[in-house]
Amino acid sequence: MDKMLRKLAEKLNTLDEASLMSLWDKYYEQVKIFSPSKKWEEDVLILSMIQSVRWKNQLFNHLWAKPKNFPTSEKKNEDKKKASTPSIRPIRRNKARKVGKVLSFRPRQND
Repeated sequence: MDKMLRKLAEKLNTLDEASLMSLWDKYYEQVKIFSPSKKWEEDVLILSMIQSVRWKNQLFNHLWAKPKNFPTSEKKNEDKKKASTPSIRPIRRNKARKVGKVLSFRPRQND
């Protein structure tokens, strides 16, 4: 199962987002009208694959814009040292909780 999912991800990652987004409206319209059929289920999966490529690219671009998120070799070594030395006191977590962001399910405005 894992190998099959990996192959699907590899193939999906080779597809062009702009080409996929040109199909977004087509599959969205087909999915809007529920039909208990195999075709409807497949259309939902196609639409979610299109969305996943878009989301992956947005996340990639967001993280790429913040190079401090990429661990350097020095940071990795520090993290390993911290992990190997047990702490006497429990780790205090940041009490301020981050609020999640809900991504809207619609085509981009500029398409």
